[in-house]
Amino acid sequence: ARGVKIGVGGCVASQEGEAIIARAPYVDIVFGPQTLHRLPEMLNERERLNRPQVDISFPEIEKFDHLPPARVDGATAFVSIMEGCSKYCSYCVVPYTRGEEVNRPLDDVLAEVAGLADQGVREITLLGQNVNAYRGTMGGTSEIADFALLIEYVAEIPGIERIRYTTSHPNEFTPRLVEAYARVPQLVSHLHLPVQHGSDRILMAMKRGYTAMEYKSTVRKLRAIRPELALSSDYIVGFPGETDADFDKMMKLIDDCQFDASFSFIFSPRPGTPAAALHDDTPHDVKLRRLQTLQAVIDGNVRRFGEALVGTTQRVLVEGASRKDASELMGRTACNRVVNFEGDARLVGQMTDLRITRSLAYTLRGEVLTREAVRESVPA
Repeated sequence: ARGVKIGVGGCVASQEGEAIIARAPYVDIVFGPQTLHRLPEMLNERERLNRPQVDISFPEIEKFDHLPPARVDGATAFVSIMEGCSKYCSYCVVPYTRGEEVNRPLDDVLAEVAGLADQGVREITLLGQNVNAYRGTMGGTSEIADFALLIEYVAEIPGIERIRYTTSHPNEFTPRLVEAYARVPQLVSHLHLPVQHGSDRILMAMKRGYTAMEYKSTVRKLRAIRPELALSSDYIVGFPGETDADFDKMMKLIDDCQFDASFSFIFSPRPGTPAAALHDDTPHDVKLRRLQTLQAVIDGNVRRFGEALVGTTQRVLVEGASRKDASELMGRTACNRVVNFEGDARLVGQMTDLRITRSLAYTLRGEVLTREAVRESVPA
């Protein structure tokens, strides 16, 4: 249609850049994840110069300076604290499309969280491609706040009752971050910590920078502090050169760590990454069989962990209407399980205690513990 402008944005745009214009001359604008805020300027330049505009640069902190004021409708919110990744895993395109790690200043993050708390937010999820690598400047000084310190400061903000974060890297799990699980009760007993594989040989080829034993050591330290910690992860099956013995080591690690709901994938080469050039002679049907074997074990863990919660009392943050039945409510436990239950709509946005009555595939059913609990949770 006349007057319509066509833009291509995101990670693929960042990777392809000018090549998109060469293939599709009708595209007006190409922008990367770090230059979304420049769209108005790019549109103006497209009109003024009458030629396509491409900006896939990685400005250091500029994007964070253009974030709109936080507005929420609910008790949970996500806060971006850093972007990019400097790990350069051999299979991953993120450092090439999103750039290396860029951190928001500590004061900016805390100001956003405080503003969200004033709007009724009770649970904050701190976001970053490599979130626990956070190193933010403090108050315009040369001092740097690490991720553990950020968590401690967020926990001090009135109204914030739960803190989550994603996605983390095992190499950035410092002793201070482990200790935060002892010091900060608002830090939930759920952690997504991608391991990717259980074979040291494959982990080295992936350039992950740790061994299976080092990963398990971190998990042991965390569970010594929080025995109830629910652990989820990511796994790549069929990485080039993966043998049956390598796969068996991954299954052994999964058994040792007792992972909850997780994400598993068959290796898919990303253009421009070192792993894309590796020789891969494992048949697809073998990879698929391994994936099914792995996922069956994870599904079994999910069922077992869910069944173990039946009969227990769980503190949940009531997020709103149930997706399965709009006449019911849904909340989330500290261990990240969704619970559907019948309850007063005034409970939305509140913490309340539920007795778990049933475990389904990936969700739970519960009931409000007592009428007194409802009255205590809802202001008169």
